[in-house]
Amino acid sequence: MGKKGKKEKKGRGAEKTAAKMEKKVSKRSRKEEEDLEALIAHFQTLDAKRTQTVEVPCPPPSPRLNASLSVHPEKDELILFGGEYFNGQKTFLYNELYVYNIRKDTWTKVDIPSPPPRRCAHQAVVVPQGGGQLWVFGGEFASPNGEQFYHYKDLWVLHLATKTWEQVKSTGGPSGRSGHRMVAWKRQLILFGGFHESTRDYIYYNDVYAFNLDTFTWSKLSPSGTGPTPRSGCQMSVTPQGGIVVYGGYSKQRVKKDVDKGTRHSDMFLLKPEDGREDKWVWTRMNPSGVKPTPRSGFSVAMAPNHQTLFFGGVCDEEEEESLLGEFFNDLYFYDATRNRWFEGQLKGPKSEKKKRRRGRKEEPEGGSKPACGGAGTQGPVQVVKEVVAEDGTVVTIKQVLTAPGLAGQPRSEDEDSLEEASSPAPGPCPRSNAMLAVKHGVLYVYGGMFEAGDRQVTLSDLHCLDLHRMEAWKALVEMDPETQEWLEETDSEEDSEEVEGAEGGVDDEDSGEESSAED
Repeated sequence: MGKKGKKEKKGRGAEKTAAKMEKKVSKRSRKEEEDLEALIAHFQTLDAKRTQTVEVPCPPPSPRLNASLSVHPEKDELILFGGEYFNGQKTFLYNELYVYNIRKDTWTKVDIPSPPPRRCAHQAVVVPQGGGQLWVFGGEFASPNGEQFYHYKDLWVLHLATKTWEQVKSTGGPSGRSGHRMVAWKRQLILFGGFHESTRDYIYYNDVYAFNLDTFTWSKLSPSGTGPTPRSGCQMSVTPQGGIVVYGGYSKQRVKKDVDKGTRHSDMFLLKPEDGREDKWVWTRMNPSGVKPTPRSGFSVAMAPNHQTLFFGGVCDEEEEESLLGEFFNDLYFYDATRNRWFEGQLKGPKSEKKKRRRGRKEEPEGGSKPACGGAGTQGPVQVVKEVVAEDGTVVTIKQVLTAPGLAGQPRSEDEDSLEEASSPAPGPCPRSNAMLAVKHGVLYVYGGMFEAGDRQVTLSDLHCLDLHRMEAWKALVEMDPETQEWLEETDSEEDSEEVEGAEGGVDDEDSGEESSAED
């Protein structure tokens, strides 16, 4: 009894500390968020001028990251909402809605009256009832100078059948946050974690909430057992057995004044109803076998066939004394909850590879595959390392691992010379973090995201797909040339930092670099 009582007392002490920190952050950020509410209201006034739904065929969306890409439950469509884009001086935030028709390979921009305010790092979940519903919670907005953040705590639903947005107001829900994760579980939305940041403080969460899709009410869950530490940007997926798996994520702690230490988590937990009761939950630590992903942040997740969880990309930032090593990934991993096992996604390469490549050489335009954002060569993974010396003398090392899905690991053939001549870099998403994933009919779609080249952040707008049943090779549906992307050098001009109206939701955002990619 004595040990148990001591443990419970310690647990209550941790809860009190977390509550005090949240109160401290809330007090300091309240004034900041009040300032931003006026800007958000201004954009909502512009959005309110829409009186009817307008659907217009359009080119592929502009580059962005931290958006949501969702699968329509009844149609062969992908739904893209929100996101952000950083051009070196400002971050543009979006609340646009795009629909990609898989069979026709076409994009449509759908303008709907009274949409949610501009945001990124939100969560979107699709449920099938009523012809399909897209539920959106939370996310963030930022001030023009990038030093103030507004974290939403609103809940919206897009009725896909009628193409109408509706804000669902219900008390007792999660506090404002971004970088959280949300899944559909039976007739509920289950939400975990995230973070909230103000100018001087931040807090990470490990709380769990449930939203009932029948009663439209929130409830805070209090699972027993030892669960994950506070974090954002983790993997969260539903298992065939009816549990919910949480893996990895990112958090940071203040080790001393103005010095923060980031942590890339690589632990895994299972959240499930205790004794089959939906009002009582329990956390369990898991130790999966197999080939696990290396520790990283900014990875993306989707549900693959056979109830497996697909894990793609991300970034690992290693801080040294005077250099910052950013290693971006484009590898694939699968987690099989039935076997509690990780395994790496290995591409086989298409059949008749030589003939296809010879034909493709004539059809592809010159320079169609760019070294900065193409696949890899034919001899397996290639590591590209670039060193850039900043003005202050800091050496920034950017390392990218480029994989060759087509011929990696295969023996060299008799036609080696002709193959090397005929095969330009295999199409496929370049290493990146914070990409958007979706799986429809067993095909994985990867859109956008970002990587860094020296001091420059490259935001992507390409779209690639991969047949997960065949696992042969990537196909590029939308390509882009990162070299053509606008990049503006930072400026100390107050005039530039105060320009808001013309940016259409754009703001200077110093958090849009590695910290944002890690946390979201």
